[in-house]
Amino acid sequence: MSEEPGKPKPPRKPFVDRWLPGISWGIAILLVGLLAFMLVQKFLYGVTVFAQVSEPTVVPTPAENTDEQTIAASMALPGLDLISNITSIYRQVNPHTIIPNRARTEPEVYVVEAGDSVFSIATQYKLKPETVLWANYDLLDDNPNMLSIGMELVIPPIDGVYYTWEENDRIDDVAGRFKVAVEKILSYPPNKLDLTAPVFVAGQKIMVPDGWRENRQWIVPTIWRANSGANRSIDGPGACALPEDGAYGSGTFVWPTGNHFLSGNDYWSGHLGIDIAAATGAPVYAADNGLVVYAGSIGGGYGNMVMIDHGNGYHTLYAHLSSIAVVCGQSTYQGNIIGYAGSTGNSTGPHLHFEVRYQGGFINPWYVLP
Repeated sequence: MSEEPGKPKPPRKPFVDRWLPGISWGIAILLVGLLAFMLVQKFLYGVTVFAQVSEPTVVPTPAENTDEQTIAASMALPGLDLISNITSIYRQVNPHTIIPNRARTEPEVYVVEAGDSVFSIATQYKLKPETVLWANYDLLDDNPNMLSIGMELVIPPIDGVYYTWEENDRIDDVAGRFKVAVEKILSYPPNKLDLTAPVFVAGQKIMVPDGWRENRQWIVPTIWRANSGANRSIDGPGACALPEDGAYGSGTFVWPTGNHFLSGNDYWSGHLGIDIAAATGAPVYAADNGLVVYAGSIGGGYGNMVMIDHGNGYHTLYAHLSSIAVVCGQSTYQGNIIGYAGSTGNSTGPHLHFEVRYQGGFINPWYVLP
């Protein structure tokens, strides 16, 4: 229908023409989205977003229902389904608290047990064996072979010299004697010294950190065969007048026991040999050919001892034997039985103390044993 010419147009309604259709479409889209959301929730999780509110269950009162069993059944809680096969981890309660391993600052007392040695005790406390030896000079007199079961040893907290202050001692003299700087002694906290004006009292125990001194050696003198150019003899029940000649060594050595591991002291400055594991009565073999220059008991903690001069500058020594199978002046050969292991002399358990000497000086047996 065409408009009449000259007639004015009706005014536009912006809300009706422009905004109402958009609002209608938005409501429709929102409803469709909500419906889709409800369907997804129901499909994936079994959840009903809008559940119908049911009428509350009316529990009959005794006035309404006198049947007690019916009342009890309506009020009873649902039963609990127990799961019989439950897989779980059982962890026992540990009442012990983990204590941090702090460094010691005070000396401890250790009671010597069977099988102990200065070396093994020092290893247990992570110290050098010299530290333990020096701290117990009044008991051991610098001789590790004097260790005995039941002896109470002082174990210093760190390596060095645990020193008893003497009358008229001076701090610089003590430091020089043990080859450390004065500041090391003064600045060690457990010594509890005033750095500006240190005071010492006779009998006071102080720690000389990293201190060092020479050991007093307790050793059996080297015994030489006749006409060796270095004759030296010692008295004792195992000594003898040596013949002018005898077996000579090959220059190679074998282990003197069946075991090839230690049971006690290793080679260190206070113990110039090794203690090889050997049960009482285990055979002890000559490490090389040679002449027996001593076979019998002897002092110094060695007990029953055999010494062999190999005629080429080498000597070997076998100590703490339970019994001896050779005699002084006899030639013996590599691998021959010369005795049986034991624990005679100063010893905390059966083993073989084995020494190797060259030109009268001590060498580490590990250097020559295969």
